[in-house]
Amino acid sequence: MPHVLLIEDDASVRDGMELVLRRHGYAIDTAATGEEALALLDGPGGKDVDLVVLDLMLPGMDGFEVCRRIRGRSATLPVIMLTARGDDQDIVTGLEAGADDYVTKPVTAPVLEARIRAVLRRAEPSGQIRTDADLAGLVIDRAGLTVTKHGATIALPPTELRLLLELSASPGRVFSREQLLASVWDHTFLGDSRLVDAAVGRLRAKLEDVPAKPRYVQTVRGFGYRFGPL
Repeated sequence: MPHVLLIEDDASVRDGMELVLRRHGYAIDTAATGEEALALLDGPGGKDVDLVVLDLMLPGMDGFEVCRRIRGRSATLPVIMLTARGDDQDIVTGLEAGADDYVTKPVTAPVLEARIRAVLRRAEPSGQIRTDADLAGLVIDRAGLTVTKHGATIALPPTELRLLLELSASPGRVFSREQLLASVWDHTFLGDSRLVDAAVGRLRAKLEDVPAKPRYVQTVRGFGYRFGPL
């Protein structure tokens, strides 16, 4: 039974989401503030949380800071952020803070539950059993789902790990953003390319010696991304 932490200050919205998710078989913890949520994650039950649904507009500590602090505690805990419709800058800032996906409010129960299922699938083993060789200092263990660079482990959230696995499976191949949305985010509808661009930016910050001059995850202008190294 997946365990979800729902962080939402509006009691009516929070109660409605909790009811729907419980009906779909999820175990739910709720928090009305970022401070309450972080205390829960730091407590004995925090290790059991599989995914966080986070409203960006919270009293006190806002959702952006909560997301950053969650990422500081765990590189791998998936985060879906809730944002008001049309707040493009909030979406970009939230993705840069480390969110794996987002949904706009008001959100329907089927959409939220589908996004949760998609994000949790990314955290599951990929089924690929080949272990890559050393790629210019970067070692991707596709069986153990670990990444090291010059012997140091790089902890990646599920979305960034899936993105790296997808790109590195076919070095030199150019993937469009739409292809990556479908294969990594499991968005079979018209998705948002900002999800891809933000994840690439976070991935480069962890993998590259000079993120502005990437060797591993390279941009092909007008087309998409490919995996090096060069």
